[in-house]
Amino acid sequence: MTTPRITAADFNAIIAEELPWAADVGMVAERMSFGEAVCRIPFKDTFLRPGGTISGPTMMTLADATMYATVLSAIGHVKLAVTTNFNINFLRKPGQDDLLAEGRAIKIGKRLAVIEVTLFSAQDHDPVAHATGTYSIPPERD
Repeated sequence: MTTPRITAADFNAIIAEELPWAADVGMVAERMSFGEAVCRIPFKDTFLRPGGTISGPTMMTLADATMYATVLSAIGHVKLAVTTNFNINFLRKPGQDDLLAEGRAIKIGKRLAVIEVTLFSAQDHDPVAHATGTYSIPPERD
């Protein structure tokens, strides 16, 4: 296995310094390896939608941020790597629990990265959502 270009601690510093929306929801990267990332959002009542389930936008936020962490694990801290495509399938109602996201690079190219993310409730490892996305990687990297 190749060493990641940034670590979970590095990504958590990026959250604290550059992604205030992720810091506001308490998002953290738990583990990162090259082309892989695991992130968590701790449960808050404010994430609930009518019916008592965690809202889709909360799950989408976690999935997209995990995609970003996954891309950066392979290319390093490139600020202008951005989402160009995002698709999510909601599979079942998540519990009122922390959400975990496991991201994996399907392909990291020179200009595009394709990522998949599976979301889980922390206490139950059955998937609650599956997302795929494409990130654009700028030609000149920081």
